[in-house]
Amino acid sequence: MEHTAKYKSKRFAVRIIKLYRYLCEEQREFVMSKQLLRCGTSIGANLAEAECAISRKDFLAKVYIALKECAETKYWLELLEETEYLTKSQFQSVYTDCEELRKMLSATTKTVNSALHSPHSTL
Repeated sequence: MEHTAKYKSKRFAVRIIKLYRYLCEEQREFVMSKQLLRCGTSIGANLAEAECAISRKDFLAKVYIALKECAETKYWLELLEETEYLTKSQFQSVYTDCEELRKMLSATTKTVNSALHSPHSTL
């Protein structure tokens, strides 16, 4: 099984799409779920764009955007749980995946940023 951010973000997007369907069909919630769908699937889309970056700075910018989308996803998940559209266990499962992705993306931005600003950098 792969453990890359790209792989995990795609698996996460699939979960978000299924969660969106559940929220619309079962919970009849359309506003927050649409926001969740947009940001939750955007994480992987930005990482896919990062793969084709024209420079290390461009790569870093795309990963930062993915990180920001991940933070927004966590926000909508929290709201959905606090407004009782998601049970505690539903929330915890998807939130844990989101937090794992956030940590991976955060580590990537720190590593690339450090390399870019290193006095010996050839990037």
